[in-house]
Amino acid sequence: MKRIIIIGGVVVAIAALIVFNKMTSRKGNFNSYIDVKKGLFEISVTNSGELIAEKSIDIKGPEIGMGSDRGGPGRGFNMHAMDLKIQDIIPEGTLVKKGDYIAQLDRSSYANTLKDELEILKTYQNNVDMKILDTAVVLTNQRDDIKNQRFVVEEAEITLAQSKYEPPATIRQAEIALDKAKRALDQKIKSYSLYVAQSLADLNHQKMHLTRETRLVNDLQEFLSNFTIIAPASGMVIYKKDRNGNKRKAGATINPFDRVIATLPDLSSMISKVYINEIDISKVKPGQKVDINIDAFPQKAYYGSVMSIANIGEQLPNSDSKMFEVQIRIDGSDPALRPTMTTGNKIIIKTYSDAVYIPTECVQTGSDSIPFVYMKNKTKEIVILGESNEKNVIVEQGLKPGSPIYLTTPQDPQNFKLEGEELIPTIKAHK
Repeated sequence: MKRIIIIGGVVVAIAALIVFNKMTSRKGNFNSYIDVKKGLFEISVTNSGELIAEKSIDIKGPEIGMGSDRGGPGRGFNMHAMDLKIQDIIPEGTLVKKGDYIAQLDRSSYANTLKDELEILKTYQNNVDMKILDTAVVLTNQRDDIKNQRFVVEEAEITLAQSKYEPPATIRQAEIALDKAKRALDQKIKSYSLYVAQSLADLNHQKMHLTRETRLVNDLQEFLSNFTIIAPASGMVIYKKDRNGNKRKAGATINPFDRVIATLPDLSSMISKVYINEIDISKVKPGQKVDINIDAFPQKAYYGSVMSIANIGEQLPNSDSKMFEVQIRIDGSDPALRPTMTTGNKIIIKTYSDAVYIPTECVQTGSDSIPFVYMKNKTKEIVILGESNEKNVIVEQGLKPGSPIYLTTPQDPQNFKLEGEELIPTIKAHK
């Protein structure tokens, strides 16, 4: 009895399996057909991007200028030598008013430089002061010597005048003494003039170094005073991205050629920035319409047009091909839109209002590369194809709208009759 029950159960299970297979087979056959469609056909290029403001105000670090040369060759100070590190910055998305605090740059490197330059400035100032003092002392002594020598000349003149009744030898000695005194006076006057000129030259040279060093110290002090960054206008703070797409946060550095720390975007006019690969970029033209969706607002639809296309491609991270930047201006304005939001962009390359089209997976080809489709009426219909998009292809000849065709190769393709052979010459002529 037990054996009969087991055998009966096996028979029922087999019967159920057969019925299930038949139902599945029927369902599969039903789902393997699709009707040829006619209507609007779009050829487009799609890719994701991000929102940026069309216009924005840059928040920059201090402009790094050239310092003054304070000595011989190779001793000049160049303020371009060091990058600037962001020590602190307010959170991204903060609303600020003009003059509000934005960020603080690390002062340590340039503060140490300023300390060294202040020591040098002090040395130059002391040198100038000492030179002035020494020159004053020397010139005072020389003026005294000149004054004393004038007395010597005057005495020699008196002696000569008194010796006119003396013997000729005595008169001659007085004349020689007067001549020596006058020549000594002339030498002292000339020496005084030369020393004055030399001292002025030396003093001017040291003052030149002092002036240069003073200017350098003033430049450094003014430069360091700008390490506290304030908002140049009111708006929402958006961090600047570097070439690798990394945001400039606390700890990041800026260089003299790219001083932007953050931006204050104008949210009334937004742009979707998208990168298109080098294969599709030739299809994209300025002015083409674009359907845009924002990941943050999936229920909303946005529209725009291509504004600009980069002339030179870039090698982006995780990309094997060159990518070209395309900027798309969004029509109208929406206060909900914010920079860096992710966008989906469908650039409409071309549209056909009454195209006959089918899914690309329906198209088959044989060894002769002639395209055809399997029809539900058991025919293998040769077709002339037109342009295609990501999913569908236009059928220029060979099919009528509404005709059911196979999505995939049927189980018995050898039983299908070939139709449309008259189109083969046209297909070959266009290859």
